[in-house]
Amino acid sequence: MKYDFLIVGAGFAGAVCAERLAASGKRVLVVDKRNHIGGNAFDRKDENGVLVHPYGPHIFHTNSKRIFEYLSCFTDWRFYEHRVKAYVDGDLYPMPINRTTINKLYGLDLSEQDVIAFLESVREERGTITTSEDLVLNNVGHDLCNKFFRGYTRKQWGLDLSELSAGVAARIPTRSNDDDRYFTDTFQFMPAQGYSAMFEKMLDSSNIEVRLSTDYNEMKAIIEYGHLVYTGPIDAYFGYCFGKLPYRSLDFQHQHLSDVEHFQPTGTINYPNDQEYTRITEFKYLTGQQHPGTSIVKEYPRAEGEPYYPIPRKENEALFMRYSALAEETADATFVGRLAQYRYYNMDQVVGAALKAAEGLI
Repeated sequence: MKYDFLIVGAGFAGAVCAERLAASGKRVLVVDKRNHIGGNAFDRKDENGVLVHPYGPHIFHTNSKRIFEYLSCFTDWRFYEHRVKAYVDGDLYPMPINRTTINKLYGLDLSEQDVIAFLESVREERGTITTSEDLVLNNVGHDLCNKFFRGYTRKQWGLDLSELSAGVAARIPTRSNDDDRYFTDTFQFMPAQGYSAMFEKMLDSSNIEVRLSTDYNEMKAIIEYGHLVYTGPIDAYFGYCFGKLPYRSLDFQHQHLSDVEHFQPTGTINYPNDQEYTRITEFKYLTGQQHPGTSIVKEYPRAEGEPYYPIPRKENEALFMRYSALAEETADATFVGRLAQYRYYNMDQVVGAALKAAEGLI
């Protein structure tokens, strides 16, 4: 059988492209080397019946009504605003840094205007913002930088703040009020039945065939198809001809605690300066599931392993652009997604990129 499209990867990028192309009448084959759909957003119940995210917490948020309405075709939603605390000097503080963080940390009683003045007094002005260190010091100064950012960054990325592009730290705001939400997007929801159920509905079409535990490289020569949609690592596609693009990986240590209703006071606790792991997430906060026990995950950043995070540095972007130029010359293939576009995308950004890519192919 000849397919109109072969899609490599059944995560957000691949599934959205497959759904859009199939809805337009195209015959689509989706392959994934893993034994499940959903990519890193895949979720399942653990052996104790708690819904967990095997590849770490995935919390959906977006300001795009279009993207939210599109995904709403495949899931109901549970309203959820994620909250994070950071363990610093033996106590827990709201993260991102806000008025509560500063007052508690320094034993102050500042108003919102006082916090603005305080931050102005401690910040180290940087004329040109190039690195994440420039950005953080320019916003909050040395002490808050060292307590909340530098150690976490070193663990997460294996690099100092001064070695990362400013865009990494720019993802985390600083607030003068008491808003302790991690995100402030208009739409903050979790799929009511989980991500895997949403992906199943997305791929439920007579025009879509899914083959799991299937390596694209082992079957590409025997499958007839018109156009390729590739969502894997772009450097791997081109045989690493310019060298490997750097990625950061993670090890996940999952743990179930019987007869413990909650392990911690909020969904995620960061450990910027203590422990080998960067954070602990407790899934029942995210899902709203009722269960007499609870399940948590600790995240240990690694230099080697599955590619999770493109590392935002100028030299890495330059290397990616060489691969991107090859991709532009590959007329029978479209490259989309975090790995194929070497971008530190949020989930909604992947959906947006996939919708755009599919529109260009229909």
